Amino acid sequence: MSLIQLRSDLETFCRSRGVVAFGVAELKSIKIEDFLLPKETLNRMPFAISLVMRLSYEVLITITDHPNQLYEHHYRQVNFALDRVALEVANRLQQSGYRALPVPASQIVDWQNQRGHLSHKRIAIASGLGWLGRNNLLVTPEFGAQVRLVTVLTDFPLEPGAPLSGNCGTCRGCIPACPAKAIKESAKDFDFRACFEKLKEFQRLRYVNQFICGICVRVCRGKGVT
Repeated sequence: MSLIQLRSDLETFCRSRGVVAFGVAELKSIKIEDFLLPKETLNRMPFAISLVMRLSYEVLITITDHPNQLYEHHYRQVNFALDRVALEVANRLQQSGYRALPVPASQIVDWQNQRGHLSHKRIAIASGLGWLGRNNLLVTPEFGAQVRLVTVLTDFPLEPGAPLSGNCGTCRGCIPACPAKAIKESAKDFDFRACFEKLKEFQRLRYVNQFICGICVRVCRGKGVT
C-alpha cells in the first residue's frame, strides 16, 4: 500500500468513527520540551496525528452556571471514543510496519499543573485544525471549542498541515461567561490558577466528580453549531 493510500485509508476510517477533523504535525515544529513522554519516544516518532471529535451541543446547553452529571458522562464517553479510534489507528500503522503510540485523550499525569503526557491542543493547532482561543482552548472554524482531541505519535512520514491564520476576531462571548473570571482579552493572559480553583470548587460542591466545567465551551460556537 502506498503512503498516500495508507493516509487516505486512515482518515476514512477515522471519519467513519465520528472524527470530524484529521490533521498532522511534525514535532520539530512544536515546543515539546515540556512534554512528559520520554525524549527517546518523541525522537523515534517525529510525526503526530491529531484527531477531533465534536461534543453534543444538546448536552452542552444543559449546562447553566456549573457543570452537570450529563455533561460529565458525555465528556468521558467522547474521550473514550477518541481513545478507541486512536488505538485502532495505532494498530493499523503497526500492521503496516510503522511505530505508533496512541496518547490518551484525557489523562492527567501532573496533577499539580493539570498536564497530560503532551499537549493535544498544541499539536492540533500546528496541524491546522484551529487556533488558540481567548478561553485557552482549541477553537475550530466549524465547531468552535465544542470538541475533544486525541493524538497518535508515529514514524509514518505524513505530510504535515500548517497553522491557520484565523482567530476569535470580535467574539468575546467566553469572557463574561467564565465563572472564574479567568478569561481575558488575550489567551496569553488566561488565569490558569483561577480556572483550576473554580474546577476544584465544582468538584467540592459535588456537581461533578472530576475537574471539568464546560461553560466557556458551551458559548464558543463555530459556523457548524446550530
